[in-house]
Amino acid sequence: MDIIINFIDFFVHLDRYLPIIIKSFGIWAYVIVFLVIFCETGLVVTPILPGDSLLFALGSFAALGALNIEILLISLCIAAIAGDTVNYSIGHFIGPKVFHYEDGRFFKKEYLEKTHQFYEKHGGKTIIIARFMPIIRTFAPFVAGVGAMTYPKFILYNIVGGILWICSFLLGGYFFGNIPAVKENFTVVIIAIVILSVLPGFIEYWRQRRIAAKDKN
Repeated sequence: MDIIINFIDFFVHLDRYLPIIIKSFGIWAYVIVFLVIFCETGLVVTPILPGDSLLFALGSFAALGALNIEILLISLCIAAIAGDTVNYSIGHFIGPKVFHYEDGRFFKKEYLEKTHQFYEKHGGKTIIIARFMPIIRTFAPFVAGVGAMTYPKFILYNIVGGILWICSFLLGGYFFGNIPAVKENFTVVIIAIVILSVLPGFIEYWRQRRIAAKDKN
């Protein structure tokens, strides 16, 4: 049991173990972080994997010369985009089966149609904003697939959102992660990153509520 707990802790807090990973696995460290980012965005069962904090930490180590920033930028952008694409495909495959029956007890075809309409109207913006929101970014592409958001529209915003997300946190860590004040208060910085990641979602939620309230009036 302890082995399983330690194994889970290793991946959930991968950013803390980066020095060990880089030293022990060398070039394979790129493969490990690629898989973590891919799974964090591509599998609805792994939303607890590190995302923002891992990217920031990777950028910091790249600035020290322990990792190559160009390789990280290219490989992790591919991982993020591929992850969302797989997640969308899973949702698209499961959606028609889940909503097959018109009068299901928990699922109705009407819900699927409403979800489809929502993503057709707001989908692009939703996919990009969700990239900067822990947990939610894991489910957004899945719901987009279930809601039958058209793939050309999804892939466009998937690419834009993926590149913005990876570059923002990687380069943030690369340029600011090794500033003494940041290094000495790294935990505080990570908490601030998480708050800033969630903030756009709260702002959008509050804005939509205001719009809905005005429509009722």
